[in-house]
Amino acid sequence: MTWTVFMQALGLVFDPYVLIVILASAIFGLFVGCIPGLTATMATALLVPITFFMPPVPAVAAIVTATAMAIFSGDIPGALLRIPGTPASAAYTDEAYAMTLKGEAETALGAGLVFSALGGLFGTLVLIFMAPSLADIALKFSSFEYFWLVVLGLAGAVFIGNSSVLKASISLLLGLLVACAGADNPGAYPRFTFGVTELNGGVSLIPMMVGMFAVSELLRYMVNMDPPAQIAVKKLGRVFAGMWDLLRKYRWPLMRGNVLGVIIGIQPGSGADMASWMSYAMSKKFSKEPEKFGTGHVEGIVESGAANNSSLGGAWIPAIVFGIPGDSITAIAIGVLYLKNMNPGPTIFINNPENIYAIFFVFILANLIMIPLGWLTIKLAVKILQVPRNILMPIILLFCIVGSFAINNTVFGVGTILVFGLAAFLLEENGFPVAPAILGVVLANMMEENFVTSLIKSDGSLTVFFTRPIAMWLAIFTFLIMFWPVFSWAWNKFRR
Repeated sequence: MTWTVFMQALGLVFDPYVLIVILASAIFGLFVGCIPGLTATMATALLVPITFFMPPVPAVAAIVTATAMAIFSGDIPGALLRIPGTPASAAYTDEAYAMTLKGEAETALGAGLVFSALGGLFGTLVLIFMAPSLADIALKFSSFEYFWLVVLGLAGAVFIGNSSVLKASISLLLGLLVACAGADNPGAYPRFTFGVTELNGGVSLIPMMVGMFAVSELLRYMVNMDPPAQIAVKKLGRVFAGMWDLLRKYRWPLMRGNVLGVIIGIQPGSGADMASWMSYAMSKKFSKEPEKFGTGHVEGIVESGAANNSSLGGAWIPAIVFGIPGDSITAIAIGVLYLKNMNPGPTIFINNPENIYAIFFVFILANLIMIPLGWLTIKLAVKILQVPRNILMPIILLFCIVGSFAINNTVFGVGTILVFGLAAFLLEENGFPVAPAILGVVLANMMEENFVTSLIKSDGSLTVFFTRPIAMWLAIFTFLIMFWPVFSWAWNKFRR
């Protein structure tokens, strides 16, 4: 990064308009994460229609900031109500609530805030230093390598971290089927349009995601309108007391959580919730006091809190460099990048260097302002958690409808969010994960275009997919992931 690009990026970030957007998005993300049932992905999806009217940098800054804030503030209802605000906070909810019952709510919430910010900063530094280096390597990729890279990402989304590989595979295939609709294919032949003019351009990605992540949550609330739980404490004291001692005592768990979070974030389809669960399990395994876990022990919160926020930076690495989302949030962000003509890929560092480095600075700024704003949110948490959800949910639905209509100024967008909201609700109620379906829709066109282009280059020969060095190794990794359950089953049977 040259000095000129550095100054241009700083100028873009510290523009008053961008700073106001970051502040507003931070408050929005903190509020959404605080309300049980409203996820970080939902916060991102709700922001997309608004970012449609923004320039590129503030549009992406809004998503980055709101996501980081929502991931942290999901800890607050977990500690006070034993109800995680977001799935990323679920791993250590019992631990935090047990600390609250012991009179240590301030320590639990303070650890969640401080170590989330540190994890986010670590993930950002890895993103800043790894993404440009990977982009240099990615410039050597051709359609053969990109095809295997997409297949590798889809395989990882299905075979890693899902309790039922069959259900995840079905969800992925449904996403690939939805992506087939329209004429946006190498042959420009209209498929599955059923005479509907709006489908000639395919299913619009943004309304579909708003439906699957926001409307589905509203439907879930409609069928389960349980009264809210009682808050365990009525007043919170000093939040930052003892944080420096925790930092010195648990510096290795913090580093372990940071590294694991980034590694999991890079893997497509994983996300912050998987990073949090795996980090909590690792913390318990390597702890010197494993017997204290589950009784209100802060070590698990330190490591998992760092992991779920560091995974956000990791998830942006494949999204920026290859256009492959690391999680459902970056899948939405990729859609915004395309809308703003910041097409993800290795050339983004050549075509839009000032914009991409401005986004890196936004990551740093978002994690720095998380500490004061998070402290204020913790202080106001008792009031925020008393907002009636039967008032909040209809307002959110109204935002979804208006936003989906505004994208293309057509009622078809409203129908899209309702149809896919119902579909996502039915899938999740029956144990089918939604993330593979989203990744299938996002990556299907990229996979098809690279496959057809490669066949044209090789005159119809499939052997070239396995003879090029990088393509061969990507193919090997893909098949290892796909057949790992078989290998694991065979190994266990052999040992028995």
